[in-house]
Amino acid sequence: MPAPWHIYETILRPIYVPLRRLVTDILFEWPRGTQTSREVSLEELGLAAEGREKYRPSGWLNLRRILPIEQVSENDVFIDFGSGKGRVIYQAARYPFKRVIGVELSEELNAIARKNIQGSIDRFCCKNVELITSDVLAYEIPDDITVAYLFNPFTGSIFRTLLEKLIASIERNPRIVRIVYADPVEESVLLAAGARELRRTFGMRPSLELIRRSSTVLYALGPNASQRPARPRCSPQQVLFGLLSRSNADSRVQPLSTSSENTAYDGARVDVAAPLSL
Repeated sequence: MPAPWHIYETILRPIYVPLRRLVTDILFEWPRGTQTSREVSLEELGLAAEGREKYRPSGWLNLRRILPIEQVSENDVFIDFGSGKGRVIYQAARYPFKRVIGVELSEELNAIARKNIQGSIDRFCCKNVELITSDVLAYEIPDDITVAYLFNPFTGSIFRTLLEKLIASIERNPRIVRIVYADPVEESVLLAAGARELRRTFGMRPSLELIRRSSTVLYALGPNASQRPARPRCSPQQVLFGLLSRSNADSRVQPLSTSSENTAYDGARVDVAAPLSL
């Protein structure tokens, strides 16, 4: 019997991917007048290098599902490392953030992001949006950042360098920084640095590897973050076979302070993603 991965790649993927893109365009892109869907390789942009990943858009519901809007205040500052065409920037600007920042290596992608954002600025709760064209290795992280987003934009030494810069920022201005990490390839590096997992969502996919790659995880990094009780870890296997329970009381965590102004948010819980992650 063919493996699920082989069936997906040879039969389902050629149908599923274009269909999902069409549904995404109909439900999200066309009503907003944005263009964020198509993946772009770094070879197309002339920016290919070891450790750098191609542009892939996050799901339109990713941020809302992993970071409820009531857990963000006007004291929070958001940054997306590898902001691409601005899909997550658009989502973040609908929150009551004090400031929303996108850092993108490609000016070509950033130009598309500016058009997407400028055409929708009247819809945003946060109108202070900055789109910066920069290599993250050269970018100085502002010391008021409290929420950082990454959709696996880079790995290896680039990821480790960014993490070191983020920790240095926290040391200059002690605070808890929440990190939203989609397709968390470098999760072990982040946990080894003292981050603590707060919440994890999964998309439903036909193989364990695809389930892992469709996961988005919320972490806390900062003073004493790793010393607080961690929630039970759950594997893709548990999700695949339905062993997670939404009502598991052990998945609750203690509130954390998210900024220097001591803004508190409610405890987090494990969430299992809906079957379709657009």
